[in-house]
Amino acid sequence: MWTTLIIFLYLSFKFISAASVLRSGTCQLQGRFRLNGMYQTGDVILGGLFEVHFLTVFPELSFRTEPKPPYCEQFDMASFQQAQTMAFAIDEINKNPNLLPNITLGYHLYDNCVMLGMAFRAAFSLVSGTEESFSNLNCTGPPPVIGIVGDSNSTPSIAISSVLGLFRVPIVSYLATCSCLSNREKYPSFFRTVPSDAFQVRAMIKILKHFGWTWVGLVYSDEDYGNHAAQSFLQDVQVFGGCVAFSEILPLDNNRKDIQHTVGVIQASTARVVVVFSTSTYLLPLMDEVVLQNVTDRQWIASEAWSTSHLFHTQRFLPFLGGTLGIAIRRGEIQGLHEFLLHLRPNNDQRNNMVRIFWENMFKCRFNIGGTGEKMCSGQEDLSNTDTSYTDVSELRASYNVYKTVYAVAHALHDLMQCEEGRGPFSGNKCADITNLQPWQLVHYLQKVNFTTGFGDLVSFDKNGDALAIYDVLNWQPSSDGLIVVRTVGVVNEGAATGKVLTLDEEAFYWNFETKKPPRSVCSESCPPGTRRARRKGLPVCCFDCLPCGDGEISHTTDADECTICPDDFWSNPDKDRCVPKEEEFLSYDDALGISLTTASLLGTCFCALVLAIFAHHRNTPIVRANNSELSFLLLLSLKLCFLCVLLFIGRPKLWTCQLRHAVFGISFVLCISSILVKTMVVIAVFKSSRPEGKGAMKWFGAAQQRCTVLVLTALQVIICIVWLSNASPTPHKNSQYISSKIVYECTIGSVAGFAVLLGYIGFLAAVSFLLAFLARNLPDNFNEAKFITFSMLIFCAVWIAFVPAYVSSPGKYAVAVEIFAILASSFGLLVAIFAPKCYIILSHPEKNTKKNIMGRETQNK
Repeated sequence: MWTTLIIFLYLSFKFISAASVLRSGTCQLQGRFRLNGMYQTGDVILGGLFEVHFLTVFPELSFRTEPKPPYCEQFDMASFQQAQTMAFAIDEINKNPNLLPNITLGYHLYDNCVMLGMAFRAAFSLVSGTEESFSNLNCTGPPPVIGIVGDSNSTPSIAISSVLGLFRVPIVSYLATCSCLSNREKYPSFFRTVPSDAFQVRAMIKILKHFGWTWVGLVYSDEDYGNHAAQSFLQDVQVFGGCVAFSEILPLDNNRKDIQHTVGVIQASTARVVVVFSTSTYLLPLMDEVVLQNVTDRQWIASEAWSTSHLFHTQRFLPFLGGTLGIAIRRGEIQGLHEFLLHLRPNNDQRNNMVRIFWENMFKCRFNIGGTGEKMCSGQEDLSNTDTSYTDVSELRASYNVYKTVYAVAHALHDLMQCEEGRGPFSGNKCADITNLQPWQLVHYLQKVNFTTGFGDLVSFDKNGDALAIYDVLNWQPSSDGLIVVRTVGVVNEGAATGKVLTLDEEAFYWNFETKKPPRSVCSESCPPGTRRARRKGLPVCCFDCLPCGDGEISHTTDADECTICPDDFWSNPDKDRCVPKEEEFLSYDDALGISLTTASLLGTCFCALVLAIFAHHRNTPIVRANNSELSFLLLLSLKLCFLCVLLFIGRPKLWTCQLRHAVFGISFVLCISSILVKTMVVIAVFKSSRPEGKGAMKWFGAAQQRCTVLVLTALQVIICIVWLSNASPTPHKNSQYISSKIVYECTIGSVAGFAVLLGYIGFLAAVSFLLAFLARNLPDNFNEAKFITFSMLIFCAVWIAFVPAYVSSPGKYAVAVEIFAILASSFGLLVAIFAPKCYIILSHPEKNTKKNIMGRETQNK
């Protein structure tokens, strides 16, 4: 609004002036702005804009008389030091024979009073000149100023550059940091020796990241500097992973209600760190309210606009602002500045009225006494006896930037003068004419400036007119007299040769907390390894819950967003922060179940061997010889194989054990069942041969036929096994389906059909044996073996019928244990049911082990 109005007034003024020229042939000055300034003549004049006063007072508008010009109040010693630094730099350049020889620089400085309107008035007074009349309508000779040093604030710099940039008047600011000013299309002649807010924000983000402050508050002033800095901060803080707990705007009109609201938000928030982008002028009312409401336990982060402001370095603010961290432009040293400042003296030149105003404020006197009780200024007062920010050169930051700015313009002007005719950068390889120098020609050389100050800092501009980004990190610490003193505790240098952008001396920090340590400022504490972050609904991403990773998932970093699934052969450890090889599970000889089954297998083998020994020792007794003793020995041998084949099921599965276990199991049981089947058939044949109609039964089923039958029945199972193994052989397999956290080593069946045929064949022989034995159970022998075969087959069938559902429902190694148990149970059932009665008679009642006793029932029936 102000910018538009002032541009309109300016254009109207130019129009009226042009009309005047057409009538008289001479330009007449239509009026003067009431401006405070400093002036020194020279061959080339350099303009300057400084905020020497804090406040602009506008008179009331009655709309009946011409309004009086606005005036400024509240003199700022530090800003006046900056203006004097420009004067010192020009004086130093003029004394330097190697820089701008034969050229004397002059200056014309104005006070902008921290007001856009005043800054605009001052800028146009500089570029248009202040002569009463001007008759050189050909516009030859140098312009009133060759360039402008300033403005210190972003908003006036934007407005002034928008207009003067059209004429390519170089403007080199020493403090305007708005990142928007890097736009070369809008501001083609704007340069600055201070890094833009984009760099400042990145520097702040690095500090927040260093201390782990992810939950911060944001306060900013409602003008270009604050708005652009806040916008950039809000974007970059999300990239770093932080969140803004609140965002409050400082009112420009210092409205008490708005300020109280902002302080209330700060006090109520859980964010312990508050970032502030503002100048000290707009921030002071907020800090006054902070003191009134006693808001402590907050870590303030100061932007460069107020990090070095002396307004807050008082005992009153120490409990609240002590420990503040700030970003500040690079501190420098300027040799001879202090002596120059002390030798300042006022004069009566109205163009140097700023010095007179300074003198009156410094010594509390007046040059023109207008009332009683006022002290008269002599102009000879001694500045060496004063102790203010004007004479303090220990922390030269803004003043050092002014110094670099003046030298940048001087070096550009020097390079312009060194141009060799015919090799110039302008049209036709021409050089600039120093007697008719145009501001746009200086812009070309400013873009190429590259020099090193006496303090060792490199000064150059990038393609956008920005300086190299380097900041000091400041810490507000208590001094011995109870005030606040600013200490440099680190550096942020994006052009560091080591690649380390942020360097901090954490031992030198002062923390204004009971713990004397950096505060924690997070919405949620970090999630440790083994957990993941789950965002809380409706809150920023920094507010989350920590959920443990699921089984088989890990997170080995802090604040992991997702858990990582372990590879196939790995599983998460109990802390869920590392993948470890899965536990391998198989029926081994080391666990209790494996030992028990192995023991049972060996016991069964020993029992078979014992029975075999007993039968071998009593092989000539009737009870052994009954029903073909050869079949009994073959049956005991097959039972021993049945017991021993169990050992192939125990231990880590290998290819050969997987192939042999079911084959040996199938062949052993077929040999066993076929022997029982033949024994049953022998019982029936013997019974039939005892009757007249079946006297020739045994002739067709003698020992050779019995052996052949067993061999043929067993050979069929061998063929089944060969076909099965050759087409779809069982193989070792790692199975993670039963238990996700374990690898179950097992043998795949290979072919379900092959395994089914193998078991079906055993079941068929067992069923036939059971049926025949059941039919022959009541044959009239005193010792009828068919009864025991019937009972043994009943046990066998019951075990294997129960085996099927138990095997299918058992996971992992327990399925193998079920199969082993079925083998052992059925084998023990056969061994006990068939051979226990015979051993009992052989060992306990040898008197019954006679042919007569065995055939006794038959004799009685006769």
